[in-house]
This record gives sequence, structure tokens and C-alpha cells, in this order.
Amino acid sequence: MTVTLHSGQKYQQTIRAGHHSFIVDEPVIAGGDDAGPDPYDYLLASLAGCTAITLFMYARRKGWALGEVEMSLGISRIHSDDCGHCQEENTFVDEIERHITLRGDLSQEQRERLAYIATRCPVHKTLTSPTHIHDTVT
Repeated sequence: MTVTLHSGQKYQQTIRAGHHSFIVDEPVIAGGDDAGPDPYDYLLASLAGCTAITLFMYARRKGWALGEVEMSLGISRIHSDDCGHCQEENTFVDEIERHITLRGDLSQEQRERLAYIATRCPVHKTLTSPTHIHDTVT
């Protein structure tokens, strides 16, 4: 998949992904026009969407009664010294908090399995493994 970007006024950006188009902007307080979600909103939305799709695919394959998924996500930057599970010292770490609510007639065992499956969605894997970005600037 190719995603293209065209700059607009101030910080507003128009993104094209396939035949879809959407706006990325910064809030007014950051100097933008708030014409669309900011880049971190899209990052969290990608994780939420991928997680829900992965859960529904898995539940459907298993024949489980997953009726609805609700999620709330937030991102913050913390100092690694304040992070109990961080390996590096004296650095900042981005930490995503994800709260998932599963609705449906599910056993405790099914809920536990779905909690594990949530960590297996492709976007989660990308965010939690080394990622290399190769830039070409012309």
C-alpha cells in the first residue's frame, strides 16, 4: 500500500491511502486549525482498529459470541526511570495505555485468550518491535 501526503495551510495535511482521503492537523493550541485529528490520534486509531478487527476475526473463526468491542487509548511520554518494565535508563519512553471492553457471552477463558490475541494484531506487533524507517529526500 502506498500512502501519499499533500501539504496544506499551516500544519494541515491531506493524506491519500488507496481511494480514501483524510486530513491530519494540529489543535489550535499547537498552532493548527484543528481541521482533523493529530498524528498521534491516527496512531492510536490504527492500533484500536487493528486490535478490534483481529479480535473479531479470531472470535468468528472460533465461533465465539463476541458482540462488541470498546476501546479507549491514550499515549504519554514518561521517563524510563519511572517505568517498571523499561530496559533503558535516562531516556524517555512512549507508553500507550489501552483499555479493552469485550461485550458478548464469553467465558473467562475466552476473555483471557482474546486479551492475548489483542497483543498479536499486526499494528501492535509493529509498535512493539524494532522498526526501521528509510528516508529518501529529493
